[in-house]
Amino acid sequence: MGTTQQADQHRSAHQRRRQLLEAADRVVLRDGPKASMNAIAAEAGITKPILYRHFGDKGGLYRALAKRHTDALLSALKAALDAPADRRARVEATLDTYLAAIEARPQVYRFLMHPADDTADAQLPEQGFDVGRHSAPLLRRLGEELAIVIEERVDLGPDSAQLARVWGHGIVGMMHAAGDWWLGERPCSRAQLASSLADLLWGRLSSVDDRAGSPGL
Repeated sequence: MGTTQQADQHRSAHQRRRQLLEAADRVVLRDGPKASMNAIAAEAGITKPILYRHFGDKGGLYRALAKRHTDALLSALKAALDAPADRRARVEATLDTYLAAIEARPQVYRFLMHPADDTADAQLPEQGFDVGRHSAPLLRRLGEELAIVIEERVDLGPDSAQLARVWGHGIVGMMHAAGDWWLGERPCSRAQLASSLADLLWGRLSSVDDRAGSPGL
């Protein structure tokens, strides 16, 4: 009975956390980087101390939202890499998938990559929100995940694991910097940017072999 009760409590807590994250998403879609804990608590129909009890502080909520959206983005990127097309087309489609994700939900992107201090809230825990400390782990995770995919799919020869990590983090850095600039200025179409970035990557990628037994890259 005790085990069953604990399992029910765990499921209930998980469901409640998911509901709170969905409420946070709605506020972020509306307010972007200025989304406040007060607004999120109001959207969820709870008090701010209860929200703190679930996430600790704005940093805790940010990390939970970052994981939620990064999981979805990684799933979409892997689907693009698995598409039935030649390597060049898949590389371009994967870049476009990233750009499409930030274009579709720019307020979410800005909240994750450019979180602002919440000046609407007077309590100290939300002041001085460190952008780099919170957004850098998100980019590192993307880089490490991409490195795993690269190492599994292409034969980079000696020191392949190290080179895959160099490529993974380098590609993520390129996508982030170029996408951030493009989202702010829109100097060209999304398709043009994806094609241009694929051109930049294509040199060594065009010559390496797929790893035997892998779906290829």
